Amino acid sequence: MRKALALCLILAAGALSGCGLTPLYGTPGVVSNLASIDVVAPEGRTGYLIRQHLDDAFAKNHGVTPAWRMNLQLNEARYPRGVRIDNVATRYEYVLTANYALVSTASGVAEKAGSVRVELTYDSADQPYASIAAQQDAQDRAAEEAARRIQLELAAWLADRAKS
Repeated sequence: MRKALALCLILAAGALSGCGLTPLYGTPGVVSNLASIDVVAPEGRTGYLIRQHLDDAFAKNHGVTPAWRMNLQLNEARYPRGVRIDNVATRYEYVLTANYALVSTASGVAEKAGSVRVELTYDSADQPYASIAAQQDAQDRAAEEAARRIQLELAAWLADRAKS
């Protein structure tokens, strides 16, 4: 049984090695274009967090003039879930929607626009400080996930653009 499985894996690896699959970040220009995006986020805690996560995700190169400017618009909502008998919520659902437009700094034309939506839940404690800390952690996790999704969308778009 193990020998048959090992043989199948070897054959599959051999078949995939010649298929011409190029990793997304192996496409010329993807990494350098991501690193040259200047993120313009709205004021506030969530705007700051998503800008920081995007700069990290893009591996922003501060030494070059940005080729792109990303304009972000954020919408946040918080919904009570798990309401106790005394009508106090024990959990909240936090929803972050990030709309973005990628503008070429050379032409001033928006070349890519998109939207990502992140939904997550967090516990609400009876202690005020713990509740605030949980809400802030949810904002940070949502901003990180939104940045990851935007990074993947833009990397795929840049790779398709480089091929054509």
